[in-house]
Amino acid sequence: MFDELGRRLEGVLGRFTQRGVLTESAIREGLREVRLALLEADVNFQVVRDFLRRVQGRALGEHVTLSVSPGQQVVKIVHEELARLLGEGDETALQWSPAPPSVFILVGLQGAGKTTTAAKLAKRLAGQGKRVLLAACDVRRPAAVEQLIVMGSRAEVPVHAEPGAEDALGVAVAAHRRARSERMDALIVDTAGRLQIDEPMMEELERMAEALRPRESLLVADAMTGQEAVRIAAGFGDRLGLTGFVLTKLDGDARGGAALSIRAATGRPLKFVGTGEGLDDLEEVEPRRMAGRILGKGDVVALVDRARAAAAGGGARLNEAAILGKRTFDLADFLVAMRQLQRMGPLEQIARMIPGLPRSLPLGAADPKKLKHMEAIVLSMTPKERRRPEILNGSRRRRIARGSGRPVSEVNRLLKRFGQMRDMLGAMQRSKPPRMG
Repeated sequence: MFDELGRRLEGVLGRFTQRGVLTESAIREGLREVRLALLEADVNFQVVRDFLRRVQGRALGEHVTLSVSPGQQVVKIVHEELARLLGEGDETALQWSPAPPSVFILVGLQGAGKTTTAAKLAKRLAGQGKRVLLAACDVRRPAAVEQLIVMGSRAEVPVHAEPGAEDALGVAVAAHRRARSERMDALIVDTAGRLQIDEPMMEELERMAEALRPRESLLVADAMTGQEAVRIAAGFGDRLGLTGFVLTKLDGDARGGAALSIRAATGRPLKFVGTGEGLDDLEEVEPRRMAGRILGKGDVVALVDRARAAAAGGGARLNEAAILGKRTFDLADFLVAMRQLQRMGPLEQIARMIPGLPRSLPLGAADPKKLKHMEAIVLSMTPKERRRPEILNGSRRRRIARGSGRPVSEVNRLLKRFGQMRDMLGAMQRSKPPRMG
């Protein structure tokens, strides 16, 4: 979502760092380009004006640290102010009630992704060891209850549903009663949406909030709506006392304006962002890390979180003993590594989290079909060939190519990549410091 904005900001800030001395006119000229980049990203005009006023005031008024150049100092200021814009210092973690269950109610317009977000949040909390119950209280949209039941099953989280019911408040109260009796830690309530904010919708939500007394009331907003998300947030906030936001569809073509505007315009923190359709594609917002991702600094913490989730998702053989060279790293391990990479999400998203890599990978490098082709090649080998790739002579490679439906050149290319990875792991083992007794 932040690709175009990030490229523009990187270009402007890169010119700052190339200068040995920064004059006031150079700073003002550069910040004008920053202003245009933010406005083109659909950031609220008032938010842009306040942001640039703070950056300019600090850039012109602060003493430059001796250990960094003036240009690096400006980059540091922009990074800090972006983090502040995204809510640094706010409490972005979910708040829990002293006595369970903690009620988290999700509200928003139709099509924003409330049902999917409810299932994602439930899976996230269940993975943290919480006992979670989902409540299907969207009794207006056709098949909404069935959708949550299916997604709850995929997330391995129970769902309280009453198919055919028309009283959303009655369903919510019954779900709350069940959550208490079954000693659940959290109750996540999926509510009905509308095409626009209307009085019946708000009255229904107010009655539900009064009955359940939620610990968190989270507005789920579509990032594609841009500045309209700010207006929607204000409408819900005036009536419901929102505690935070979830922005969905950040993997789409949104320009980033909503993420940068919503907290500054409403005073409520952005708590989660949805980065894909999978149940694991929900990230907790950490403002400094997100600001770093916008400026091309990567997000190693988020990358490690994804890798941990992928490793936990399916019985990986690629364990520490294999990585450290205590046994031979073979093609079966290579296959597991590729499958884990696929579970981590689109390669474009992974690349953006690695500091120093370009925002856009070379054409074809991020094609998920290539991983599927590599998987087909490895699966066309016998167990013995996977364990001992050195026996793969010309005739064996031709047979594997026919079995996988790929050309021999692709088989050779895969084996070359495998050899490079094995050499790298061997080097890691040789450079590993000795264990202390």
